Amino acid sequence: MEASERPRPRLVSRLVRSLYAQVIAGIVLGILTGLLWPETAETLKPFGDGFIKLVKMIIGPVIFCTIVTGIGGMDDMKGAGRVGAKALLYFEVVSTAALLTGLLLAHVIRPGAGMNIDPASLDAGAVNAYVSRAADHSGGGLAGFLLGLIPDTPTDAFARGNILQILLVSLLAGVALSRLGKAPGTPGGTVTRFIEGVSSVLFGMVRIVTRLAPVGAFGAMAFTVGRHGARALLPMLGLVGVFYLTSVLFVCVVLGAIARAAGFNIFKFLWYLRGELLVVLGTSSSEAALPQLMQKLEAAGCSRGVTGLVVPFGYSFNLDGTNIYMTMAVLFIAQATNIELTLAQQLLLLGATMITSKGASGVTGAGFITLAATLAVVPTLPVSGMVLILGIDRFMSECRALTNITGNAVATVVVSAWERQLDRGRLREALDGRLPDAARQT
Repeated sequence: MEASERPRPRLVSRLVRSLYAQVIAGIVLGILTGLLWPETAETLKPFGDGFIKLVKMIIGPVIFCTIVTGIGGMDDMKGAGRVGAKALLYFEVVSTAALLTGLLLAHVIRPGAGMNIDPASLDAGAVNAYVSRAADHSGGGLAGFLLGLIPDTPTDAFARGNILQILLVSLLAGVALSRLGKAPGTPGGTVTRFIEGVSSVLFGMVRIVTRLAPVGAFGAMAFTVGRHGARALLPMLGLVGVFYLTSVLFVCVVLGAIARAAGFNIFKFLWYLRGELLVVLGTSSSEAALPQLMQKLEAAGCSRGVTGLVVPFGYSFNLDGTNIYMTMAVLFIAQATNIELTLAQQLLLLGATMITSKGASGVTGAGFITLAATLAVVPTLPVSGMVLILGIDRFMSECRALTNITGNAVATVVVSAWERQLDRGRLREALDGRLPDAARQT
């Protein structure tokens, strides 16, 4: 009997040491702190912000090293171009599916119907204040994306933390390195080994920073609940509830079907990424888990080259959660203000959203800014209507970020399989929880 009871302390010890259990504990403690001591909880915001800043500090160099070594290790540049083209094609198809999913569910459930809001009674002042605070995080739609793609200097991209600019610098460096060759003793081989060494150090830093995720989740959740009160715990009402339901259906049905076609189970995949998803849930930022996500996907059998291209590109071109949010929010405002949109106007909104969403990154608040740009396409819709969702936008950001990171993770596996650069045996081991301890990153 004593022997049968021995595994229990070991199991408890493993749970205590596991990151996802610690993050859950941080979130729960943050909620309790926000409810019991709201004034104190509001002062804990720096814990969440500090964790996100630590992660963002590493994101640029990690992306650079991953892309440069990935492209530099490819046999030819046609391979990199093919991966990029397939990824962009996949992004457009799935992003369109996300937009249509949000549009369909908003029409079926009609979350804004019956509110009978007079647009003239809405005060746009609060919206303008929010936009002015968060505008720096927005890419400004397609025009802003094109104008901001090229950094002033290569180091400026890293200093600003602009992922698209870092991508451009990394792609150019990777192509240049591939032309130098990779044989030992050549300049290309020497530089490649150096960057691989730097990459190992950076991922070591990622593992250290990731251990602080419970503290970051605690601070962010305590601040949210302390600032907004108990209603922060009841987001499943009205538009927020419909948005969460739609996002869950999109992940389970649309991404689930894609995953099944690619040969893996979406639910096992989500469980494998549970640590990263909990970090995103606690911080409301998909960027907070970007380095860990890339590491976990490589461990699950995706090639470094594909992972290094698809994941960073996806953070600007494959925002499924943001797309769902945009179409649902637009229709919610129209329904709440009793404004009927014609089929042509809805198609115009879909086209505009495909463009404006490309300027939204994983930063909290960016989705709200791109929504303003989308509303401007249809003059009959009052931009002041955004005040209706201003108070609950913060509680939808978690779901947006979770859907975004899930979509990008699925895209990476799919493109790897498409390119025949997916180790399916490794993927099965990862999803069945049989990876060697050395390969477990969280």
